[in-house]
Amino acid sequence: MDSKRKKDSPESNELTRSSPFPDEVLERVLGLVKSHKDRSSVSLVCKDWYNAERWSRTHVFIGNCYSVSPEIVARRFPNIRSVTLKGKPRFSDFNLVPLNWGADIHAWLVVFASKYPLLEELRLKRMTVTDESLEFLATTFTNFKALSLLSCDGFSTDGLAAIATHCKNMTELDIQENGIDDLGGGWLSCFPENFTSLEVLNFANLSSDVSFDALEKLVSRCRSLKFLKVNKNITLEQLQRLLECAPQLTELGTGSFHQELTTRQYAELESAFNNCKNLNTLSGLWEATPLYLPVLYPACMNLTFLNLSDAALQSGELAKLLARCPNLQRLWVLDTVEDKGLEAVGLSCPLLEELRVFPADPYEQDVVHGVTEMGFVAVSYGCPRLHYVLYFCRQMTNAAVATIVKNCPDFTHFRLCVMNPGEPDYLTDEPMDEAFGAVVKNCTKLQRLAVSGLLTDLTFEYIGKYAKNLETLSVAFAGSSDWGMQCVLSGCSKLRKLEIRDCPFGNEALLSGLEKYESMRSLWMSACNVTMNACRRLAKQMPRLNVEVMKDEESDDSQADKVYVYRSVAGPRRDAPPFVLTL
Repeated sequence: MDSKRKKDSPESNELTRSSPFPDEVLERVLGLVKSHKDRSSVSLVCKDWYNAERWSRTHVFIGNCYSVSPEIVARRFPNIRSVTLKGKPRFSDFNLVPLNWGADIHAWLVVFASKYPLLEELRLKRMTVTDESLEFLATTFTNFKALSLLSCDGFSTDGLAAIATHCKNMTELDIQENGIDDLGGGWLSCFPENFTSLEVLNFANLSSDVSFDALEKLVSRCRSLKFLKVNKNITLEQLQRLLECAPQLTELGTGSFHQELTTRQYAELESAFNNCKNLNTLSGLWEATPLYLPVLYPACMNLTFLNLSDAALQSGELAKLLARCPNLQRLWVLDTVEDKGLEAVGLSCPLLEELRVFPADPYEQDVVHGVTEMGFVAVSYGCPRLHYVLYFCRQMTNAAVATIVKNCPDFTHFRLCVMNPGEPDYLTDEPMDEAFGAVVKNCTKLQRLAVSGLLTDLTFEYIGKYAKNLETLSVAFAGSSDWGMQCVLSGCSKLRKLEIRDCPFGNEALLSGLEKYESMRSLWMSACNVTMNACRRLAKQMPRLNVEVMKDEESDDSQADKVYVYRSVAGPRRDAPPFVLTL
C-alpha cells in the first residue's frame, strides 16, 4: 500500500491488526462484496481491511442525507462511481413533513463534481431536485449513465430534457412517483439521433402526451432496452408498435388499456405480446377492461411480478389472468378485486412471495368494495412462501392473523393497515393485541412491521419481547401509555427506524431511548404527548444526535408537534428552514 493510503488509515485502538493478504488481493476480494452492511462490517476488522474496503468501494448507500456530509463521504471513499441517497423522513409520503423541509441534492452534487468527476449513477429517494441541479448533473459528469428519482420533488420536464440532451452514455432514466412539473412531452425528443445506450426508461409518472415518434425511434435504436414503462397516454396501438420494436423487453409498464380496437389491431397486439418471450414484469394497464385483458395471456407464462395497482380489476378478471401466471412471485392489486379475487391468488400462485393490496378509494368511508380478513386467510393457505405483505383492509380479526402467520411463518415484512383508525376485532370487539402478538411470536425473521387497529400497550410488550430481528416499526393511532414505547426501545436490539404518529406516547417514552438512538437511523414522532423541555433534555444528554422539532402555527408553545431524531457525524444541518428548530 502506498504512503498516501497509509496516511489515510484510521488511528484507532480497535483497528491495529494487519492483514496477511497482499493489498491488491484484499482489494479485489472485497470488491466482490456488494452488501453495504457487509462492507461496513469488513472495514472494522483491522487497518488494512479498512483501507482496502475504502479504496475498493465504488458504491455508497446513505439512508439519511443529513447523517453525514458530502465532504465526509468524499474523504472516506475516494473512488465512488454510484451513490444511493435518501432524504426526507418516510412519513413525508403522508404529507406529515412540511413543504420546503430540505433534503436538497445540489450541495452534494457540487462536492461530487470536484471529488467524483467519474460519477456514473445517482439514485435518489424523497430528495428535492431542481432543474438547475439536473442540468448541473448532466453537464458536469461526462460519463454519467444512470438516474433514478423516487418520490422526489422540485423539478420539471425541463430537467429531464437536460439529462436527455447531455448524457451521451445514459443507460437508465427511471422517474417514479415524483412531484414533477410536467411541462409537456418534448423532452423525449432531446435524445440525440445517434443515442443507443438506454437499457431502462420509466416515465409512467408523467401526465402529458409525449412525442410518440421520438419515443418509437428511441426504442428502436436502443437494442439493449430491457425495462420500459410508459405513461397512460400511450394507446394500445402505440404499445403494439413499441413491442414490435423491442421484443427483448423483460419489464413492461403499459399505457391505457381502454380504447376501441379493430379485429386486426387486436390480433396484432396479441401477436406482439406473444413475441415478448423474456417478459417477467408487467405493470400499468390503466383503465383495463375485460375485453382486452386476453391479449396479455401469451406473455403471462414467465411473469414473476404483476403490478396491477393502476388497474381496478374485478375478481373474475383477476382470476382469469392469474390462471395463466404459474410462476408469479410478486403481486400488487387494488382492493377492487375483493376477497374473491384473493381466493384466486391462493389457488393460482403457489410461488407467491410478496403481496400488496392497495385501497382504490383510501379517503372514501362508504365504499362497497374492499378486502377483509377472509381474502388474506385464503392467500395464506395457498401461498406458503409469502414473506412480504402490505394489506389495506376495512376489517380484521385476531384469529385471522393468527391463522395467516401460522400458514406463512417466514414473514420478513408485515404491514397491516386497517383503514379506520382504532378499529377492534370486529367479531369480538377486543383489541388487536393478540393479532400482532401472533405475528412477532411466529415470524422470527420479521424485519419490518406496521401495526394498526385498536392496540393497547400489550402489543408493544409482545414486540419488545419477541421481535428480536425487527429493524423498522411504524405505529399510528395505537398504544395506551409510555410503557408501550419503552418496551419496544428496550427489547428490540436491532431496531433502526421507529415511526410514530397520533399516539399517547410522551416524555417518558421519548427519554427511555437515550442509549438506543445512537444505534438507530432515526426516530419520528408526530401528534404525540412530547414537550419541548423533553426534546431539549434529549439534545443535551445526547449531543451526537440531531434533535429537530417542527412546530405547527396553532400549537401550544410547550408542545413538540413533530420530532425527528437521527444520528449524524456532520452535526446540525446548515439548511434548516425557519420552522425547523434544531435543539
